[in-house]
Amino acid sequence: MKKKWSRGASVVLALTLAGGLVGCTQKDETSPSPSANSSTSPSATAKTDTKKEVTLKVLHNWNGSSGSESDMNAVAKVIKEKTGVTVQMEYTKGSEVEKVNTIFATQDLPDIYTGPAWGGELDGIIKAAKEGQLVDLSGKLANYPNLAKEIAKENVPPALYEKGIDAYSGKKYLLYQNHPATDKDAMDWLYGFYVRKDIADKVGVDPQSVKTKDDLYNFLKKIKDAGLKESGQPVIPLGGFHNGWAVNIGDQMFMGSGFLDKGDGSLENNFFTKAYEDYTLYYRKLVSQGLLDSEAFTQTDPIANEKVKQGRVAVLAAHYPAILDASKDYVQSHPGSDYVPVGPLERAGAEANRPADLGVQGNNVTVITKQAKDVDAALRLLDFLASDEGFMLTRYGVQGVHWDMQNGKPTAKKEWFDKFVNDKTGKLKKNEGIGVGYESLTGLDRTNSRGNGDIWADQNRVAALEKARKILRPNGIKVITAYNPWDVITKAPQWESLKPSMDKTGDVWKEAIFAKSDEAALKIINDLRGQLVKTGYREAIKFTNDNLKGKEVVKFQMPN
Repeated sequence: MKKKWSRGASVVLALTLAGGLVGCTQKDETSPSPSANSSTSPSATAKTDTKKEVTLKVLHNWNGSSGSESDMNAVAKVIKEKTGVTVQMEYTKGSEVEKVNTIFATQDLPDIYTGPAWGGELDGIIKAAKEGQLVDLSGKLANYPNLAKEIAKENVPPALYEKGIDAYSGKKYLLYQNHPATDKDAMDWLYGFYVRKDIADKVGVDPQSVKTKDDLYNFLKKIKDAGLKESGQPVIPLGGFHNGWAVNIGDQMFMGSGFLDKGDGSLENNFFTKAYEDYTLYYRKLVSQGLLDSEAFTQTDPIANEKVKQGRVAVLAAHYPAILDASKDYVQSHPGSDYVPVGPLERAGAEANRPADLGVQGNNVTVITKQAKDVDAALRLLDFLASDEGFMLTRYGVQGVHWDMQNGKPTAKKEWFDKFVNDKTGKLKKNEGIGVGYESLTGLDRTNSRGNGDIWADQNRVAALEKARKILRPNGIKVITAYNPWDVITKAPQWESLKPSMDKTGDVWKEAIFAKSDEAALKIINDLRGQLVKTGYREAIKFTNDNLKGKEVVKFQMPN
């Protein structure tokens, strides 16, 4: 599922991956000193001593992203000093897929493009590569080791490597950004069900005692039967945010991943399985008994947030940062009403001691377009940003100004920490150049292995996240490195005719859970199954199984 773009945690909705390794030894309390394993210092990188001044336009293709009041902020000044490049950022408002298709159709191209590493956005970039609209980097990467590292085979999910990186007869067009360098760098947004602690206490249920599908149902029913009211209205047992995000994460209790093993080693898309029917009917029961907010799939974010601010939602399904943000005002005025994790809930087919399998993927693919006014300057910029120095500059700000090195780790200066924490608009941090999109261009994500996490985060928030992490991730996490069948089925010859039907599965599921009976719900599901078969599903799934023979395939996947 897709994530709201917010860099402090950077997005993203999503899929399979691999990790490299970045290390560092710190010799100086004031200046990072890369070791043999860390990203190459710009001073050691070919061509970075050439600082011909140039302005480059970068399209940051993430809906909802935004920048500082001036392109020449504190971070931008350092970037210009180190590379000679003035970065002019453009931000997308609206569909990322529409944007990527439009810029290549109209030839209104930036010098550098960066955007989601999945879905139609990725498809649009691959199409542009095949049409010769991007710069081939294969003959240049030897001079830019930080960029070469981020598309090394071991640092890219296997299906993405085949589909987007190594797919052009030796030419290289795409760079791959923000993939976790190690498991501890993986961004875990802690998706799950969270209940207001005071409400759990009122109905006499320990949230950690809720483990199974039946436990969750009975818990929600207890909340409804308690007849609780807030702001003069009944408390909603289970709710979510805009357009149903992310109430359907209960699917993890029914299905390990998007494709299930039929028992003979072959895969079936979960939409065709009995588990999918059980999952649909479970949610239909929640809707029909008034346990799931009937407006969940049609409400806007402002409406959803208002319900939370009024204290009207007992259990929320989403990732924890969104829940903390939405509930902050209510919790401040009603101490003890914090949202706390439910579970951890059972996972279909997973052993109890299995680590959380996170479908983490680097947020971005980055390319230089054929209309770039200075390719060497673009490479010089990107190579600097992908160095350890550039990585920390974009996330933490200017060393010695915003932060210092203490015990080998970046540490926020108190004066700036206090300013940022007290600025409820977030504009102050952006106006310094932090969180404005530069970090989407910084190669492997080393936030924890090389950096020091989010040094600008409110410490109460950090404590809440860590407490939830201990509950929901008792066995730690494991970043998925296997092949994701979705990446394979989209390459099937039938995919173009199959995709319109496949795109309807989400809407059909919502229609089914609001059906008048279980039989009517299953008929809705079966009608689309028939349409999928007619438009090539059987041939496409055979293609998928044939191409995955002998390969490790994702069997378990949780949203990160």
